[in-house]
Amino acid sequence: RLQEAQEKMEQITAEGSSGAGMVKLTLKGKGELHGLTIDPSLLTPGDKEMVEDLVKAAHADARRKLEDAQAEAMKNATGGLGGMLPGFKLPF
Repeated sequence: RLQEAQEKMEQITAEGSSGAGMVKLTLKGKGELHGLTIDPSLLTPGDKEMVEDLVKAAHADARRKLEDAQAEAMKNATGGLGGMLPGFKLPF
C-alpha cells in the first residue's frame, strides 16, 4: 500500500504562479519541471532580473503546493499515521 502511495505521489502535479499569473510553472512528482509559461509582455530588454525573480517565486509556490498534495496523499495512504512517525520524511 505504501508503494502504491509513492507511485501516486510521483504522478501528482502542482502549478505555481507569480506576478498575478504572468509566470506559471508546473512541477511533477519528485519536483521535476513539467511546464513553464511566461507572459510575452515580460520578455522585454531590461526585465531579466524581474523575470528571474518571478520564476523563482512561481517555483517556490509550486513546490509548496506539491509538498502539501504529497503529504495529503501519504496521510490518506497511511490512514493518518504519517504524523505519528517521528522523523518520517518522504523519500524525495
